[in-house]
Amino acid sequence: MKRRTLGPDGPEVSAIGLGCMGMSAFYGSADEEESLRTIRRALELGCDFLDTSDMYGPHTNEELVGRAIAGRRDEVFLATKFGIRIAGDPPRREVNGTPEYVRSACEGSLERLKTDHIDLYYQHRVDPDTPIEETVEAMAGLVREGKVRHIGLSEAGAETIRRAHAVHPVTAVQTEYSLWTREPVEGEILPTLKELGIGLVAYSPLGRGFLSGRFSSPDELDEGDFRRYGPRFTGENLKHNLLLAERVRELADEKGIAPGQLALAWVLHRWEHIVPIPGTKRVSYLEENLAAAEVELSEEEVERIAEAVPAAAGERYDPAGMSSVNL
Repeated sequence: MKRRTLGPDGPEVSAIGLGCMGMSAFYGSADEEESLRTIRRALELGCDFLDTSDMYGPHTNEELVGRAIAGRRDEVFLATKFGIRIAGDPPRREVNGTPEYVRSACEGSLERLKTDHIDLYYQHRVDPDTPIEETVEAMAGLVREGKVRHIGLSEAGAETIRRAHAVHPVTAVQTEYSLWTREPVEGEILPTLKELGIGLVAYSPLGRGFLSGRFSSPDELDEGDFRRYGPRFTGENLKHNLLLAERVRELADEKGIAPGQLALAWVLHRWEHIVPIPGTKRVSYLEENLAAAEVELSEEEVERIAEAVPAAAGERYDPAGMSSVNL
């Protein structure tokens, strides 16, 4: 597995990481034993960057990852997140970035992951009611105590990134970035990260599996899979986006690779400090995804692919979900 750094002076990780969310949440049913095999196979293949969160499950995904890496902690660059929790009756999602919650969330994650430190600790979503400076100072305290090695932000806007970085160095920003999700990353966020020396972790680099051709209709997905109801996978948006997926397949056929490999290679070639973290819960898909690190694209090919696959139709999330991104 090729390696790269999260920012020019950041920690070195595998060029492609593994998003573990779907093993426990949001993408329908899962096979725990296959998920454990997938994580362990990733480590065998040199993919050491594992991404989870305390809200996946909630909590069960961290516990799964903790079991998978037991006895192999020194082989892993472990990332998890805090800040989104399910509370109330009826249950509802809320964002909490208060210093007190930062500390308690970290203690919970350490326990579930069975580790004494987290390599990269993200604020999962920015709390609009807590100044980012207060949240980051609490995260910095965890770094000073040795419980966290690096801090990150997820789905934060450019100005928030600057304010956070002024309090304590931000190692990485995680946001959705792929062939069909380029803004506001390319317009505002990526220039800011390059200026400040912060790495970009690209989640959903395969368009939630759609660009890889693993499904073409929401009817093919489990009843509990949130993609069945997502704006990009229903109605007229779906018709438009199917054309994009077909174009990715055509371009991949020209190079003799899988569609998902083309989509991942394109992300990798956008900047040397971008690390995509495609999610999967199957060994076969993992192996296909990781092989994308070996795909070479010329600058002309990168631009041609970008021009051939325009922006997707529809928002990434429903209105409630979109209200918490790029703050």
